[in-house]
Amino acid sequence: MSEPDPLSTGPHINVWDGPLRLFHWLLVIAIAVAFLSAEEDSPLNQWHMLSGWVVAVLIIFRIIWGFVGGEYARFSGMFKGGSLGRHIGEMLRFKPTAAVGHNPLGWVAALLLIAVTAAVIWTGALIVTSGGEIVEELHEVIGWTLLALVVVHVLAVVVMSALTRENLVRAMVSGSKPAGRHAGASNARKPSLFAYLISLAVVAATIFGILKIDPQAFVPRSTESAEYGESETGADRLYEDRNYDREYENDNERGE
Repeated sequence: MSEPDPLSTGPHINVWDGPLRLFHWLLVIAIAVAFLSAEEDSPLNQWHMLSGWVVAVLIIFRIIWGFVGGEYARFSGMFKGGSLGRHIGEMLRFKPTAAVGHNPLGWVAALLLIAVTAAVIWTGALIVTSGGEIVEELHEVIGWTLLALVVVHVLAVVVMSALTRENLVRAMVSGSKPAGRHAGASNARKPSLFAYLISLAVVAATIFGILKIDPQAFVPRSTESAEYGESETGADRLYEDRNYDREYENDNERGE
């Protein structure tokens, strides 16, 4: 049996705050459900739209939390651990420095994932409100791009955990890292009460806005019933258009 790493034992420092960790794992679950339910013949298909809207709420939360959250959740801490070029050089030598929060490449990955996920949600919302085959194809392409980024991200976490001898997955679960691997580091500054209040307000406003776009956003239903503007709002519009077409045809017949 190998002896325990002395730097990984002993005291730990708090790094990731609770809301950030909750966001991370809820996003993992929601994206997984969204992918598994994407096909119309999937037994989980009725959860696709709901999971997508949940992801939208989570992304908005993460953006806000990036400005008001805990110390290592904030965008202001980007690249504090060193320059991107230096970090890439360390990676090429297989000797990356263990970062307390995100390392520079970790920040790049996080921002890319947020941006691409937002693009998936945006195109999904367009399918609900207006529809169109082009939008649906774009939604699918960006969705597969997101899946590719997720795979790369997971592989990067595994590689970094091995190279730095620091379990990054465990850190995102517990919120702490071994103090022995981060000499001089102290517990991260916690989120303030204002951070919680403003985040709750923004999340509530986001949910309200989503329900204005799609009144059935958080109700399980098939994607077919929600596509091409056939949500409750879209269905009303579709019904009116069909009535207009019938009246137009009747007028033409009477004119003949």
